[in-house]
Amino acid sequence: MLKFKKFSLRAALCFSGLLACLSSQAQTSNQDDMGWWDSSKAKANKILDEGGLQLMVAGYTHHGRGTYTAARIAELNERTWGMGFSKAIRDKVDNEEFLYGMAISDSHYRPQLMAGYAYQWMKPLGDKVEVGGGWTGLLISRTDYFSSFPFPVILPVASIGTRSSKLMATYVPRFSKNKGNGDVLFLFARFDLN
Repeated sequence: MLKFKKFSLRAALCFSGLLACLSSQAQTSNQDDMGWWDSSKAKANKILDEGGLQLMVAGYTHHGRGTYTAARIAELNERTWGMGFSKAIRDKVDNEEFLYGMAISDSHYRPQLMAGYAYQWMKPLGDKVEVGGGWTGLLISRTDYFSSFPFPVILPVASIGTRSSKLMATYVPRFSKNKGNGDVLFLFARFDLN
C-alpha cells in the first residue's frame, strides 16, 4: 500500500510539472532552450522553491439540481469537508500559478485525493480585492473510479478575494445524459500561511 501512495504522489508531481510547462512555456531565455520535460521540472521547482505556502479548506459541493434527481441529491454529500496545501507564485504579468494537494470527503462520503497545477489570470477590482479565472490540471483518486488509481482531469477554476485569502471554485460539467449523473460546483477557501 505504501508503494502505491508513493507512486501516486510521484505521478501527481510529474503531471503537475507537465501542466506547468504547457501553461507558459517560455518564462526565461534559459527555458526557451529546454525540452518540455526539463521546462516542466524547472517551473515546478520554481513554484515549490519560491512560492508562498497556503492552507486550502474545502467544505461545500453543489450538485446541479437540474441534472440530478431529488432522490439522488438526498443521497449525496454536499458538505465535502477537507483540507490541503498549496504553493503559489505570481508571474511577470501578476497572474497566479500554484501547485496543490488536497484530501476531501467526496460526494459518497469516501476519501478523494487531488494533486495538481492551476493557472489563473488575475484582475484587480480595487486596492486589495481581485478576481481570477483560469484552469487546473490535476490527478484525482476516488474509490468509485478505477479502483482508486489516480486519473487526470482538466477543469476551470475561479477565485475572488485578496492575495492572502480567496474563495475559490471549480466546476465539473455533466459527462452523461443520465439523470443522476450531473454537474458539480466545488467550493473551497485558500489562506496564506506566510
